[in-house]
Amino acid sequence: MTPHNEAKKEDIADIVLMPGDPLRAKYIAENFLTDFKLINSVRNMLGYTGYYKGKRLTVFASGMGMPSMGIYAYELYKFYDVKSIIRLGSCGAYSPDLNIFDTILVNTSYTEGNFAYALEGANYHRAYASNELNSALMNTAKKLNINLISGDVLCSEVFDYYVKDLDALIARFPKDLNIIGAEMESFALFYTAKYLNKKAACLLTVVDSHYKKQEISAEYREKSLNTMIKLALETC
Repeated sequence: MTPHNEAKKEDIADIVLMPGDPLRAKYIAENFLTDFKLINSVRNMLGYTGYYKGKRLTVFASGMGMPSMGIYAYELYKFYDVKSIIRLGSCGAYSPDLNIFDTILVNTSYTEGNFAYALEGANYHRAYASNELNSALMNTAKKLNINLISGDVLCSEVFDYYVKDLDALIARFPKDLNIIGAEMESFALFYTAKYLNKKAACLLTVVDSHYKKQEISAEYREKSLNTMIKLALETC
């Protein structure tokens, strides 16, 4: 147990699917898992452990932003012996080629923030997904005939809709990265996995577009991400 997680060590599987929204964790458990049980409700950061086609796994919410992700990922890896975490998130599109509901597999997460410096004094602004997990996800996508788009993302410390000059932000991106979307948690997950010698991956579903002015409601956003969810579950 930790101050943020009331689960016993044996309550949590060695692979965790991690949506940001606690209600999305509840949705996944209720609609995809069998014999599941609630294993954490501290701060309403809901966690469930159950079975998908006989595979025991945990679905545990991370909350929004790198600090929240950093807490839960660190504790799951360090104190609960979790080996792999797959983030299931939503993102905004920074590529005109992307459409609502496209599924992204993140290769590199870039941040202008100082998460790594705060954690261990490192001037580090790029973090990488596990090649092993990404390969498994890509292979599963091919078997399921899912169009999975690989790319890099911005992991922002602020919701990009509130940025005063979004074009100026985009202009600052490193030119050697293919940043096609923006979200707020992947860097903390990837860096924490690296820090603790664990594995991490991130799947994202596009829910709005900087270029096409497309977006969906919060309720629909919660329940319409089944392609990404199914891909993660089948990979597990």
